[in-house]
Amino acid sequence: MAQVKGLYDAILNGDANKAHSATEAAIAAGTAPMDLVSESMVPAMDEAGRLFEAKEYFLPELLLSSRAMKRAMKILRPLLAAAGQKMSTRVVIGSVMGDRDDISKNVVASMLEAGGFEVIDLGTNVSPEAFVAAVKEQDAHLVCMSAMLTVTIPAMKTTIDALKTAGVRTKVKVLIGGAPVTMQYAKEIGADGYSENAIGAVSVARNLLTAA
Repeated sequence: MAQVKGLYDAILNGDANKAHSATEAAIAAGTAPMDLVSESMVPAMDEAGRLFEAKEYFLPELLLSSRAMKRAMKILRPLLAAAGQKMSTRVVIGSVMGDRDDISKNVVASMLEAGGFEVIDLGTNVSPEAFVAAVKEQDAHLVCMSAMLTVTIPAMKTTIDALKTAGVRTKVKVLIGGAPVTMQYAKEIGADGYSENAIGAVSVARNLLTAA
């Protein structure tokens, strides 16, 4: 396995068109789709995240890199499916019941996908029952919940309780975030982790699952 520099550079530089052409060229040359993901695409997004944290990249650059990653994944996803391959880790994400904010949740979902996770996005106003059903159906490893309103954050605890009642809480890690959410609140309701931003969410998710 070797890094495909053209694909790596295209994603790091946020060039979706070049990411598309580099992916097609690599596949035509016989490079395995999963190798492209693990050796070129995820490392490129990791570097974009590092640059963001170092304040050398800002949110627009980060989102462009994510868009380039998605463009490449659009080519690879059916090839991976045809080969019976999946991303090693599946994440269920959604804004909790009563919360209709889509923007912040979408950024986190994009960063997780760009970080090599298979993301099942349930959207907004997601009931505890819908989270539980998705965990069971997708055999998920991680549940990510977002809340942007103080009045909706209690739904996070309700969802965690629902996971316990359904007997699946021990099978998944729970990561929460959103403007009114704090680390203290995460501890109080029994969540496994908290992040205040999208890049942090990817790092926390990886740490949680590595420690599992």
